[in-house]
Amino acid sequence: MDDMNAILEPGMRVEHPQNPDWGVGQVQSNVAGKITVNFPEVGKVVIDGARIALLPVTDP
Repeated sequence: MDDMNAILEPGMRVEHPQNPDWGVGQVQSNVAGKITVNFPEVGKVVIDGARIALLPVTDP
């Protein structure tokens, strides 16, 4: 799963596939498969990219 997360860079917007109620978060960092995302409903969360494939959000 970390291959999909490898493209994530700071500033990109993402959703957590298992927690859509967290809202659309902004990637803060992506270092060694650990992705820090700031979600509006829960704050900063560190996600293990080997276990969770975040969903990139593109603006229309």
